[in-house]
Amino acid sequence: MRPPLRRRFYERASVIEDEGAFCIALDHRVVKTPGGRTLTSPRGVLAEALAAEWESQQDAIDPLKMPLTRLANSIIDRVAQSRSQVAAEVEKYLASDLVCYRADNPQGLVERQAAAWDPVLNWASTSLGARFFLGTGIRHVNQPREALRAARAAIPADPWRLGAVHSMTTLTGSALIALAVAQAALSLNQAWSAAHVDEDWNLELWGRDEIALKHRALRFAEFEAAGRVLQAE
Repeated sequence: MRPPLRRRFYERASVIEDEGAFCIALDHRVVKTPGGRTLTSPRGVLAEALAAEWESQQDAIDPLKMPLTRLANSIIDRVAQSRSQVAAEVEKYLASDLVCYRADNPQGLVERQAAAWDPVLNWASTSLGARFFLGTGIRHVNQPREALRAARAAIPADPWRLGAVHSMTTLTGSALIALAVAQAALSLNQAWSAAHVDEDWNLELWGRDEIALKHRALRFAEFEAAGRVLQAE
């Protein structure tokens, strides 16, 4: 069961600019992350979006309805403090990326996977110089070191973009999809659809699972938050 939600205790959420950084304030008092750091963004557009999340809370503050704030907290408290570790976590997905493992039947699923995933691999090959091999089923495919090295070089160093790519990678199971979004080779909707080819196929085959769909909606909100970070100027 979820713990009781904290009641809203402030009148207004706003953004305070301080030496090039944009802090989130509640009634002019800056918000702190769970780690005790100031909730701040390097970009005004992200700060405004963060403040809007806080402003949209009603009688109680519901963290599930604040995906961008949760991502920002993670970036500030964890990613910025351990960039190499987080980048390494993204890199691990490259060795067993979702888009490299294909079904061998039924034919309809095979075609859907190819239509959604081949463009990602073509992009990786032409834009990153990373040519990945395909496999079927769950048997591990050893990817060329050159491909892994080339794709690894595309992982962002900036902590905000790195945190967003890490979030997208864990949500989709594909570092290549996340990197394609980061480089504007895929839209958010294209990326989300590509990551859920198998799930959508099963939904069509077996019918809707309302609990699973509710969980998927929560994950999509997190995915959108990561996309907002990557698209921020």
